[in-house]
Amino acid sequence: MKTHTSDRIKIPPGFWEGLRQLGIAAHDVARQARLPLTIITEPVVTTAQYFAIWQAYSDLIGDTAIGIIKLATVFEAAKYPPTVLATYHARDYRDALNRMVRYKKLCPPESLRITEEGEHCTIALEWLYTEQPGPSMLVGITLAFLLELGRRGTGQPLTAQFVEFSHPMGDVQALEAYFGCPILVGAKCNRLTLHRRDLDRPFVSYNEELLEILTPALDRSLNEQQRSRSMAERVKWIMKRSLTGGCPDIRTVAKELRMSDRTLQRRLTDENTSFKHLLTQARHEQARAYLADPSLDIKEVAFLIGYEDQNSFYRAFRLWEGDTPSNWRTEHLGANSVSQERLDRTTIH
Repeated sequence: MKTHTSDRIKIPPGFWEGLRQLGIAAHDVARQARLPLTIITEPVVTTAQYFAIWQAYSDLIGDTAIGIIKLATVFEAAKYPPTVLATYHARDYRDALNRMVRYKKLCPPESLRITEEGEHCTIALEWLYTEQPGPSMLVGITLAFLLELGRRGTGQPLTAQFVEFSHPMGDVQALEAYFGCPILVGAKCNRLTLHRRDLDRPFVSYNEELLEILTPALDRSLNEQQRSRSMAERVKWIMKRSLTGGCPDIRTVAKELRMSDRTLQRRLTDENTSFKHLLTQARHEQARAYLADPSLDIKEVAFLIGYEDQNSFYRAFRLWEGDTPSNWRTEHLGANSVSQERLDRTTIH
């Protein structure tokens, strides 16, 4: 996995404190994740290490659903990092969610996309800088916290309309009781759907003075981070988010970047690339990532990277890899299994 300058994730101290309250020691998590104990005192990790920590917590707690509910409810507001404090002290639930979506960009690898339509508000979870999906525990905690934020901020026992998870989540009935709605496991994506009317609820935790301090500082950090990323990198990230809806065009991507398509073309030319080249790269990289997931069939992979028919995907993949998607999957999944077995034997002995 390619390492980016933004691939440095700081784990808030409240995370370890929350685990301690659940009877799980930080050093046990580090050992289970096969990581050095220094991550506890100097908790800056890579995406791969971050995922390993969440998987370790999941393994130690036993059931994914129970681990999600326990940690989401035990985490104290006083331990929130500044990016989360800026949401907890927002004016209302809508303001809080929009702030969460905006400032999540400062805390990779998670990325959130919010959509309001009719009576629904849908928040989709996606990933930054990684081709691999995050562990189920992290997915569940992220979506649960969005609802927990509304409950704590408004002081009301809010419920969701619907929750979708792409992978197994343990005790689904426990999750349905927590979210107060049906849960779908095995979905195409990870999404939380809220009652749109709840977004207008004011926050009892609203703190205008604190927001006046936090907001400018966080916005400066966000702007500095975005300037440090190349235009090509930003374009490809947007493309990957949009592939399931068909092929994104340059005008759509430019609009999301708040510039004209001519300006975007010029910026990409300055970086010695083109929109068409980046689209091909995005599709190729996503195809490899999806094929590495044995739960997805080839037809689904073709759809997820924007191909209307399977044959077009086959032709493109042969150009990229010189092989069929099926053969590539068989070869690479087999190689990964052998590598993991060797790693396990080395660790044990």
